[in-house]
Amino acid sequence: MMNCALCGVRKASVFQPAKRRALCKECFLEDVRSRVRAEVERWRMIEPGDRVLLALSGGKDSYVLLESIALYHSPSKLVGLSIVEGIPGYNREEDVAALKEVAKGYGVEIMVVRVKDFAGLSVHEMVKEARARGSPTSACTFCGVARRRIMSSVAEELGVDKLATAHNLDDEVQTAIMNILRGDLAGLLKLHPLSKGAGVRRVKPMRKIYEWESATYAMIRNFPFQRAECMFISEHPTLRARLRGELYRLERESPGALLRALELLDELLVPGEERVERCSRCGSPTAPSRSICRLCELLEELGMRSPPYTTSPLLSLRGSDRGGERYAP
Repeated sequence: MMNCALCGVRKASVFQPAKRRALCKECFLEDVRSRVRAEVERWRMIEPGDRVLLALSGGKDSYVLLESIALYHSPSKLVGLSIVEGIPGYNREEDVAALKEVAKGYGVEIMVVRVKDFAGLSVHEMVKEARARGSPTSACTFCGVARRRIMSSVAEELGVDKLATAHNLDDEVQTAIMNILRGDLAGLLKLHPLSKGAGVRRVKPMRKIYEWESATYAMIRNFPFQRAECMFISEHPTLRARLRGELYRLERESPGALLRALELLDELLVPGEERVERCSRCGSPTAPSRSICRLCELLEELGMRSPPYTTSPLLSLRGSDRGGERYAP
């Protein structure tokens, strides 16, 4: 077995195809952390003094985000958010408890918000109601729209400076291609790290880290990440799921292809000021072409015209907690 390409002392155990080199576990972990730091500093994602909300699902990527940022930025300036979608066999209490325990070790509190408390229905209940009404809307649409709204709402109510998500390189390239296939230039421009949307600025420190690297990192660190797969992924494969398989094949045949593609988009895309309208129902930011936001629209299709978030501040809703205790703003 060859020695690590970086330290030259320890035995190599992790091969990075994109760089054609093999690293020992210790150097691999530091390589991932240093690349996260480099991306953060390159685009000024997190600056000294920033209060940052970390969106943490309990999956492998969120543990890597938690450790990378907690070792980079003062934990006193960090707070975690974990969203419970309410999907049978997917959101388990023990996974949330494990995430809280690990985060506590870094001095980071975790706030938990349940989709049902926020929107009046869990994601599973939304899907059941949609099917009963003959709606073709996928579970991923309900889930994604609700999660994004909750993250934005918590970030604004807590008054943080940045909202950090654990999207990895694979996620970013998949989203870029989806936007291209749909002819969605606005969506493509939003992917740029300097894009300015409404509300708290969203940042993606792990956008240049491969998914396999994130998984390897989490396993080396023995993080208790959630391994269960959502029941809806195999039941109704999305465009993203189909693209994922093709991109895996492309990366195997041409190592580094995904990284090169995202680097090129960073150079080509020039984000400008985005025009933002407000939803007439809940007041949240929405696209200029919409009078009501996507979440209000989806819930209205299910017969809900006044979901909980339209009448109560999110942080006061029953079921939202922080560090195991009820949170009051």
